[in-house]
Amino acid sequence: VKDINKDPHILPNITLGFHLYDSYSDALMTYRTTLDLLFKLHKIVPNYICGTEKKIVGIIGGMSPETSLRMAEILQLFKIPQISYGSFQLVATDESRFPPFYRMAPNEALQYEGLVQLLLYFGWKWVGFVIADDKHGEHFIQIMEPKLSQNKICSEFTERVDRNFHFYHPSYMIDRCLRHITLFTEKTANAVIIHGENIVFMWLASVLLVSPFYGPTTFDTSQEVDIQNFHGAISFSITKKEFPGFQQYIHAVTLSGANQDGFIKDFWNQAFSCSIPNKDAPEDGECTGEERLEDLLAPFFETSLLSHSYSIYNAVYAVAQALHAAHTIRTHQKVQKDMDQIQSKAIEAWQVRFPLSWSPFKIFSIVKTEFQDIKTLWIFVGVLEAGFDIVNLVTFPNNSYINIPVGEIDPRAPPGKNFRIHPDKIQWHHEFTQLPPVSLCNDPCPLGKMKNKIEGQKFCCYACAQCPEKMISRQIDMEYCDRCPEDQFPNQAHDECILKTKNFLSFEEPLGITLVSLALLFSFFTALVFTIFIKQRDTPIVKANNRNLTYLQLISLFLCFLCSLLFIGHPNKAACLLRQTTFGIIFTTAISSILAKTITVIVAFLASKPGSLFHKWVGQKLAYSVIWFCSFIQIDICIGWLSTSPPFPHLDMETLFGEIIVECHEGSITMFYCALGYMGLLALSSFTVAFLARKLPDTFNEAKFITFSMLVFCSVWLTFVPTYLSTKGKYMVAVEIFSILSSSAGLLGCIFIPKIYIIIWRPELNTRDHLIHKK
Repeated sequence: VKDINKDPHILPNITLGFHLYDSYSDALMTYRTTLDLLFKLHKIVPNYICGTEKKIVGIIGGMSPETSLRMAEILQLFKIPQISYGSFQLVATDESRFPPFYRMAPNEALQYEGLVQLLLYFGWKWVGFVIADDKHGEHFIQIMEPKLSQNKICSEFTERVDRNFHFYHPSYMIDRCLRHITLFTEKTANAVIIHGENIVFMWLASVLLVSPFYGPTTFDTSQEVDIQNFHGAISFSITKKEFPGFQQYIHAVTLSGANQDGFIKDFWNQAFSCSIPNKDAPEDGECTGEERLEDLLAPFFETSLLSHSYSIYNAVYAVAQALHAAHTIRTHQKVQKDMDQIQSKAIEAWQVRFPLSWSPFKIFSIVKTEFQDIKTLWIFVGVLEAGFDIVNLVTFPNNSYINIPVGEIDPRAPPGKNFRIHPDKIQWHHEFTQLPPVSLCNDPCPLGKMKNKIEGQKFCCYACAQCPEKMISRQIDMEYCDRCPEDQFPNQAHDECILKTKNFLSFEEPLGITLVSLALLFSFFTALVFTIFIKQRDTPIVKANNRNLTYLQLISLFLCFLCSLLFIGHPNKAACLLRQTTFGIIFTTAISSILAKTITVIVAFLASKPGSLFHKWVGQKLAYSVIWFCSFIQIDICIGWLSTSPPFPHLDMETLFGEIIVECHEGSITMFYCALGYMGLLALSSFTVAFLARKLPDTFNEAKFITFSMLVFCSVWLTFVPTYLSTKGKYMVAVEIFSILSSSAGLLGCIFIPKIYIIIWRPELNTRDHLIHKK
């Protein structure tokens, strides 16, 4: 006010005055003092002359919603504008009821957003509420609960405190305190949100067992209040700007200079614990007048500019600027028109309106407007962009404290960057063993686990379940586990995906080397036998067993051993197309040659009888016809297989855990078993025919050896089917290769080893004389 009255640019030739009334932080007392202000203006502050009429043009007051609205109920009847310096959220019905109600502080809704951001930043998902038991406390809960739920934050409890708690009987207060102590000790939330007027919650200083992070920023001046339990509390204060000379002005206040100021006397009495001197009745412990405000500790008097003081400072300037605008427009109109009535008639309070919204630290931008009829004067002061500072309450053993800025909420910042905090500057309550503190219903689910809802509990309380097979969680407290890509699998802890190894029978591994060695060895033996038979082609034992069919049979077995190599190595399209069909056709040719040889022997024996009809079937044509016919059927099956659903390379991601089976998919399983079944049918036919011909009187009769070889063949492939179906990956391929090698080796050994034995070790039996003698 002094600055305004000294400023020649604001309200020249007009002096502002003011009256101070104590609201006692109580709605009822505020109601009464407002009436006193309107109807009992006996005095004004000394050194200020406000004129004879003592007109009230505006009232600055109300830090809380209760006190502000009690004032507004009266002031709106007289259309006197009221400017509140408190930051709070009005209920919708209150906003409509009190149109001349303005605020010089940012809306509390910004605090709600900042509060949620603060909870999310520190990961506090389990909180408690302590609110005033009134409609504003309920309004706060109604706003906050949905916001918390949207951000997956739960409230463990909501404790309502009677705003007149401190006026109750001591026995009732003790009972209530014990109840609250029990509440706080039984609850698990380490984060407690306190919302309401400071005076309502002062008793919490002796009850609260853990430090709240959202609490009061100023305390009562009573030295009986112990604020140690509020150490580490985090709160929001209106962003302010320091004014030069403010602290010097405060420090200059003395008791001797405020003889007629009852507020200063009362304050001096409480702050310095001394009595005001009385000349008529001197007492011990009187104030000396030498006391200095800068010596007081922070709980009793804060000499720096507080956020509410900053709002009051701006409110006074807003009123002054509004009045200045009104007088400026009146003067401008008087110059244009001779309106003596306007000059003589004073401006009424209802004619001044403050659509108050401003940019921080620059609130005066007057828009001059021409009025034809002066009924209402407006001051437009920009858009409200003031934010909040996030402050940390740090207490000291002597019961003093300081508020340290640790962050801010800036509504002008880009979305997502309006909340800033510096956790390294925060001092936490000494009760916390983990820093920053944790406030959760239960320990977070570790990596590799996911949340599992507990019936009947809030969603913030949950059990932890292991991620299912083939799924992982890379973060703590995952709602669901993520599936690994097809070419990866989870590790044992289910927190990372590992690249699967490829599973196929390679030439480099021991199993592959063993099978390749066996195939080459048997191929070598087959070639050796074939070479021996070529050299001994004119001997009786070779001629007697149909030399040409024997050659065909050996060539087929040789190719059978070699075609097993198509099953080894990384499968590709060509290998997949050739491996099964090549083996099927070649092996069919081998079995067909055996069948043809056996049929030739039977037909030759039957044709030896006089008048036999089989005489015309004797010869090479029958054998070749049998081989061609049997092989042609298998060729048709393979052509149909390749035409309709050919084999192809396939990656099996699912069958083996941690491995990708690189295989040749058979395409059509039906055609695969048709080809295999047809070979089995030929083998069974050869076995039957050879068994019937085993006792025919023929030199070097192979029927017995063929019977035994077919028995080996059938045993191998009957065993192959269940073994093949029960194995996976490269071992399935190895089973098929082993079946090919063992069945082919069975034919080679059972049919040709006896002949090789005679040719090499018993050549005397391989002569024409021995053949004639045997006959």
